[in-house]
Amino acid sequence: MAGFTETVIRKAVALFSSVCVDLSLFYASGCIVFHSVFGQLARLWIFAAVRCVALTVVALLSLGHPKQLVFRFIATHCLLPAVLETGTKVLHAEETNYCLLADLSCWLMCAAASLAAALFWEITIPDSDDAAAGKEIKQKSRVLLMRVLCLYRPDYLLLLGGVVFLSLAVLCEMFIPFYTGRVIDILSSQYQHTEFISALVWMGLFSLGSSVSAGCRGGFFLSAISSFNCRVKVKLFGALTKQEIGFFETIKTGEITSRISKDTNLMSRTVCLNINVLLRTLIKTLGMISLMMNLSWKLTFLVLMETPVTGLIQNIYDTHYQRLSIAVQDSIARANEAANEAVSSIRDVRSFKAEKHEVCRYDSCLMDTHKLKTKRDTIRAVYLLARRLTGLGMQVFMLYYGRLFIQRGQMTTGNLVSFLLYQSNLGDNIRTLTYIFGDMLNSVGAAGKVFEYLDRKPQVSTEGTLKPDQLRGHVSFKCINFAYPASPNKKVLQDFSLELKSGQMTALVGTSGGGKSTCVSLLERFYEPQDGEILLDNRSLKSYEHRFLHKKIAVVSQEPVLFSGSIRDNITYGLDDCSLDEIQAAARKANAHDFIKRLEKGYDTEVGEGGNQLSKSERQQIAIARALVRQPQVLILDEITSSLDMESENKVQQALANCPNQTLLVIAHRLKTIEKADQIILISEGRVQEQGTHQELMDRKGNYYKLREKLFTEGNSPQ
Repeated sequence: MAGFTETVIRKAVALFSSVCVDLSLFYASGCIVFHSVFGQLARLWIFAAVRCVALTVVALLSLGHPKQLVFRFIATHCLLPAVLETGTKVLHAEETNYCLLADLSCWLMCAAASLAAALFWEITIPDSDDAAAGKEIKQKSRVLLMRVLCLYRPDYLLLLGGVVFLSLAVLCEMFIPFYTGRVIDILSSQYQHTEFISALVWMGLFSLGSSVSAGCRGGFFLSAISSFNCRVKVKLFGALTKQEIGFFETIKTGEITSRISKDTNLMSRTVCLNINVLLRTLIKTLGMISLMMNLSWKLTFLVLMETPVTGLIQNIYDTHYQRLSIAVQDSIARANEAANEAVSSIRDVRSFKAEKHEVCRYDSCLMDTHKLKTKRDTIRAVYLLARRLTGLGMQVFMLYYGRLFIQRGQMTTGNLVSFLLYQSNLGDNIRTLTYIFGDMLNSVGAAGKVFEYLDRKPQVSTEGTLKPDQLRGHVSFKCINFAYPASPNKKVLQDFSLELKSGQMTALVGTSGGGKSTCVSLLERFYEPQDGEILLDNRSLKSYEHRFLHKKIAVVSQEPVLFSGSIRDNITYGLDDCSLDEIQAAARKANAHDFIKRLEKGYDTEVGEGGNQLSKSERQQIAIARALVRQPQVLILDEITSSLDMESENKVQQALANCPNQTLLVIAHRLKTIEKADQIILISEGRVQEQGTHQELMDRKGNYYKLREKLFTEGNSPQ
């Protein structure tokens, strides 16, 4: 408490000392000019420098290490009279006695203006530690904005055409108020028919030119937006498909689809349209200021005083609106995820009678979004109110001073009407300029989410280049330690070593959660082990080319996924060229050819979404054909026979037996499936517990024997 009191006293002393010193120098400057010691401008600049040095010394002595805001205020306060007087002298060869008056009202006016300017600078360009985070966010937004603009590079011709027509539309539009005032002057004075018709013709031509150019401008920009949108969506989708499987386990589907469908649209439309508005408004603003200066430079300077106030309001609005916009985007993504989960798992929802629960969950997500949108829209409403009041106040000032200038003969009624029309548009343009840049930074919040995915490097590399002509299919797991990314502290495989010999059938058995499917995922390179490596023909899996590896290693899972399209499309999925004979040969091996030929359209039959037009066993057979058509060197069957009848299972096994050089890895619970395997591996708690042929393991009467008694009775299926 004592420290706080001491700080307050020190600041009060500093303020009192500064006021005394500054007033003394201010009145001294007035006395000197009264005695004509120096010229007017020389006196102003000399004493501006003296006051600045004196106040800086007082601030350093009394405050020690004052903030940058203090120095900005001192500089502005001391230099303001000199700058104003010099500018008036240079531009208009006039002098304002106001800056020469050494009285208290003049000093207070300069102090108030300086304080407003310093506060405006502090808010728009903060240096304090508290604002460092906000400054960093704005800098990041600017970087993202430049990246978005770079993505528009292929559409530069469309953008260039849009800018050309934009400039023409703005130039034509700027002269309409001028000729409006000209018509009023002609009507209010002695009417001259020729001048009146000429003014109307020019006003009509400029209106027509503005309308046509505006339409062409919109067409060019919308074409650029459409092209950009398609390109970014494809780019984002391509980046997502390259990510490792662990990425999709940690990122929810609804969030990903929201980025592709919503954020890319927001990113493409908002940024491009804002640039359109920004360029149009900037050109109009510069042109209007030039025309207004010709009409009345004094009124123009009065109008420009609105800019700092508008910028201050805009900055406060941008700070809150950008934060809430990002929160709304995240909330919408969560709501989409809740809906996607419920729809994709509708059978489970129905079986557990959880419809009401899912509706409540979705409603809760939507209410969160609604609350955030309400806050965002409230801030926008307050901002619009403040902006309108500022514009209204400026209109009142214009009418008051315009009447005075007309009475003094400094401008005509038509000039005032033209000026007011320009001022109305200029005020809107200045507010738009301050708004649009902030809105562009807000829009790149969506771009930040998109670039986050575009820049992400997959943790499982696909940059291998090895594509040997001959592959034996010998697989070795060497001292593998692995934990899933979602549970890094839970080891699924520990010091795991395994060998799959070429031309042999290996069966993995064990209780659920032992690590069997994890071995398949690692062999498919869905994940990267934390320790150890997996070799294929004594070469690391990561050294093989991505497409080559997944053609030579094929997997058929227990619950195969079929894609919308025909049976032919599903069998050849991922293959560029595959003949009908190859497709039919693979289907025969999978015992699928007969039932396919019985269908009305044969191999061109649509399977429906997820293959729902086919039975589970038919989907399984097509999945087996999809794997066999690739002629893989390593074939992995993950508990597939549970969906096949005995006849189909026998035919599949006979077909696989006709591939003697193929390495076969089987995960199954049926005894008939694995008892003929060349080696059986019993996995438990991420380790190899037993290894050998069926008879060897039965004779050993170890864990495999006990597991057989429990799970591998003939006809028993896993629970």
